[in-house]
Amino acid sequence: MVEIPFLFLEITFLTIWLIIRVAIWIKQKQIDWKREAILLLMFINLAVILRFTFFPMSKVDGHIQPLVFDIATAFPFRVNLLPLVNLFDYDSKRDLLLNVIGNAAMFIPSGIVLPIVYKRLNTFWKVLTTGTGISLCIEIIQLPFSVRATDIDDLILNTIGVIVGYGIYTLIQCVRRTKP
Repeated sequence: MVEIPFLFLEITFLTIWLIIRVAIWIKQKQIDWKREAILLLMFINLAVILRFTFFPMSKVDGHIQPLVFDIATAFPFRVNLLPLVNLFDYDSKRDLLLNVIGNAAMFIPSGIVLPIVYKRLNTFWKVLTTGTGISLCIEIIQLPFSVRATDIDDLILNTIGVIVGYGIYTLIQCVRRTKP
């Protein structure tokens, strides 16, 4: 059994991010601080998504529980490919709302940040495809972790969040264009 602490994963993510950014700075022989500030939004967005998609929501003694990989419990994979079948299987309405709203809300920033950070993601379909792809990658990576489940409902809710976020981005762009 391997336990992956939350802080270890976030520090690893930060280290990889910084190595990539430094390599780009060296290649370009300059640092565009405005672009780096915008990219920081994407980093924060992804760090929050990592937190809530891989680590249990409940805390023990105020600490985030580690992600556990145990080969003995990893197989068979926990996968739900039937939409909306398990969406309402919660003990309380609070847990249901936390799941539905949380899965959608966590990806709203992606729909806003993606077209800001990456100018080529300038259409609804490109942002939708990228956001859905990020969510799909997360669901696939969750496969071997027995405490996590790969669920089509999560993919659907995450995609709805991306759509809402892109709608907010588009609305902001329209308002900015109409101001004199």
